[in-house]
Amino acid sequence: MSKLNARDKFLDFSDYGRQIGKLFANQISHTRITPVHVTLLFGLSGLIAIYCIIKGYYYGASFFIILKSIIDAADGELARINKTPSYTGRYLDSIFDIILNFLIFMSIAYVSESSFLYAFLAFFAVQLQGTLYNYYYVILRNLSEGGDTTSKVFEYKSPRALPGENQRSVDILFSIYYLVYGFFDKIIHVLDPDAYKVKTFPSWFMTLLSIYGLGFQLLIIAFMLPMNLIEYIVPFFIWYSIFIVVLIGIRKSVLRP
Repeated sequence: MSKLNARDKFLDFSDYGRQIGKLFANQISHTRITPVHVTLLFGLSGLIAIYCIIKGYYYGASFFIILKSIIDAADGELARINKTPSYTGRYLDSIFDIILNFLIFMSIAYVSESSFLYAFLAFFAVQLQGTLYNYYYVILRNLSEGGDTTSKVFEYKSPRALPGENQRSVDILFSIYYLVYGFFDKIIHVLDPDAYKVKTFPSWFMTLLSIYGLGFQLLIIAFMLPMNLIEYIVPFFIWYSIFIVVLIGIRKSVLRP
């Protein structure tokens, strides 16, 4: 099961690790390694990247940040190859993402002696940017015939566990997911409450939107670190949020229901 059918696919700048991730998933698809194991592996890669930032090993940090994005693509691919989609994996993946994002910005603030308050604002901005990307992308995935529907446009209660997973685990992970993401979701829903009424999103719009995908955001950080631009990362992502207004404006003025 693909995330999107062929008609709705688009050039996703944030998904550069997909092909390598798919190759990795194919190699391990006949082993005992599960998508959750792969999710834990990308979490480990993210932690190593954070350690490298703190120690000043910026090339190493860039490598493990990009590796994290590649492995992040592999867990979902493995679930699709083995036809074992799960809410457990999906929520665990998202929870790891937000924890790692927070730690990355705090480590950048620590090393660059930036204000932790400004670093938190940058983290908040990145999450809001990513939420806008996910909001429109999930709408498209739910509209796309045969697409992946484990993600819902509006998530207010724990879903029923899929075959092979435990309902209690799903409930616990959903509660954590809603706690850390619910506020961001509500902000985006308030800013564009009618987006779900659109019949589809054209590929050019989704490609433009993908500059807010987590993979692309991390790629920017991975580029700036070895260029000795670490002190500019926090202010960059705060100002980068201006495109939220631009993208929502395009949706409302051009892509009407």
